[in-house]
Order: sequence, then C-alpha cells, then structure tokens
Amino acid sequence: MSQTTIAVTINGREEAIPAASTVADLLVLRGIHTTLVAVEHNGKVLRRSEFATVKIAANDRLEIVHFVGGG
Repeated sequence: MSQTTIAVTINGREEAIPAASTVADLLVLRGIHTTLVAVEHNGKVLRRSEFATVKIAANDRLEIVHFVGGG
C-alpha cells in the first residue's frame, strides 16, 4: 500500500511529504524538536501551539529555522 504525497516547498526546495500532514507531523518526520525551531507557513510565522493544528496542503511554502546556541 503506497502513501499519497503532496509537493511542498521547504526552505526553498520542493519536496514530497505525506498528504494530510500537520506542521508537527513534518517536524517529527524530520526528527526536529519543536522547541528548537521557528516555522513560517505561507508567509505567517506560527506559534508552537499551532504546529499540531496547521495542516499542510499541496504547494504550501514552509521555512524552518533552527535555533543554534554558541558563543
């Protein structure tokens, strides 16, 4: 059984992700902890509380920015 995918743009690159994914699903799929990133979805910066409810649709654009510590 194959899983349906949709095309989206993530950090400027087109990628296929599972259809019906939320932003939280995408982060889990990529092994990214939600407290270490900021996510912009179609030009809107999301609150972390929105990650689990915002569904990603075909042709959406996402920017995922990782926070990096250091000195």
